[in-house]
Amino acid sequence: MSLRVYNTMSGKKEEFQPLVPGKVGMYVCGVTVYDYCHIGHARANIVFDVIFRYLQFSGYETTYVRNYTDVDDKIINRANERGISSQELAEEFIKAFDEDMDSLGLVKPTHEPRATEYIQKIIEITQKLIDKGIAYEASGDVYYSVDKFPDYLKLSKRNMEDMLAGARVTPGEQKRDPMDFALWKAAKPGEPSWKSPWGEGRPGWHIECSAMSSSLLGDSFDIHGGGRDLIFPHHENEIAQSEGASGQTFVKYWLHNGFVNVNQEKMSKSLGNFFTIRDILKTYDAEVIRFFILSAHYRSPIDFSDQNLAEAQSGLKRFYEALEAAEIATDGTEKKVQRTDEGAKVEKKFREAMDDDFNTALAIAHLFDGVRTMNRLIATKKFKKKPELIAQVEDLHATILQLGEVIGLYRSQPTTWLEKVKLVGLAQLEITQGEIEELIKQRLQARKEKDFSRGDEIRNDLEAQGILLLDTREGTSWRLK
Repeated sequence: MSLRVYNTMSGKKEEFQPLVPGKVGMYVCGVTVYDYCHIGHARANIVFDVIFRYLQFSGYETTYVRNYTDVDDKIINRANERGISSQELAEEFIKAFDEDMDSLGLVKPTHEPRATEYIQKIIEITQKLIDKGIAYEASGDVYYSVDKFPDYLKLSKRNMEDMLAGARVTPGEQKRDPMDFALWKAAKPGEPSWKSPWGEGRPGWHIECSAMSSSLLGDSFDIHGGGRDLIFPHHENEIAQSEGASGQTFVKYWLHNGFVNVNQEKMSKSLGNFFTIRDILKTYDAEVIRFFILSAHYRSPIDFSDQNLAEAQSGLKRFYEALEAAEIATDGTEKKVQRTDEGAKVEKKFREAMDDDFNTALAIAHLFDGVRTMNRLIATKKFKKKPELIAQVEDLHATILQLGEVIGLYRSQPTTWLEKVKLVGLAQLEITQGEIEELIKQRLQARKEKDFSRGDEIRNDLEAQGILLLDTREGTSWRLK
């Protein structure tokens, strides 16, 4: 099965055929750097990180561009509130963004351009649009004439008459039509600005991405991505600018991830349900957030809640427990792993799921199937005396780790991760690790003295507090319920 992707432009899945065989150009809209990133940013960036990883895993030479918008009204306003320059504010939040993405296990894109690095290209495209009669200057501002681009709204499928009915011209704007949008804004006192043929000013939001993408990927490229909230007006306006200037099809495949709700409501600061990545990392491990996001198809809406995060942690914990058990059962030493039918079956199913529009939810389900098989084999009587079963477990273990890396999971040593999560969870209970270990000693002594009722009482009391005891030949250990 070849890779198929859902194209927002056509509204259907299409076979993926890049413009240049074997090579992919992908542009994803980055953040406007004026504040810390929230869970919605985490989803968009994790989704396209996985798409980048999978394209590379599938053998495509992929150029991935993700930009920073480092000049914008929000940046200027926030900088003025704090009494610092726009550049200082942008640098602060670019650094914070990088830290957040590193914590979530993202790989670096091929290029991370900043809008302010492409001012000359922005001016060139704007001038070309003016020369073609598609844009016009008005008192130092430059606007795009939407009525000069017949295909406007072809991505969002909106109705122009409905749009015009609700369109308004903001005071101070000199648009010929309320649907026209700014390519260049005349400078206001105290704002960052650059010289242009129309006077001192700065770029509009939409033109930045047209300039950066064409500079790094060409006038036409394969994939443009972002959240559904960017379809209109941002991506619609990018198409109008880019195709108006170049006369070529801007993007072949448009990919958009779904929204994030919080407790089944739209995330909003006014509702008090707005969570930054940094807020969430105080309670949940970064890999749990990633697992939660990938446990749903990227185009589907997801609901962020404590219950759903706890379920994601439980699911990820099952993987790490199985990986740890496999390491113990096969002595965990590095060796050349023999390919078996079990590992090959898991990889085949994983690839089929990912080839179907990057269905990470189904891909993870197939990895779970591999875990169940691995656990069943390890539990086989006299497992360690059966080389063929050991070979299958070793192959499944290696396969799950390799495919996990493709989607950015299982990055830690199992014992280390499990211990960290156990201690974080323990901190939320009214019992310490020392108290648990003391009760385990008391239970062991009670059992030696054949006081089994006391032993059962200790086990039941701990379970009531959320602690499960595990009796093995090596002794008694514990884990969170």
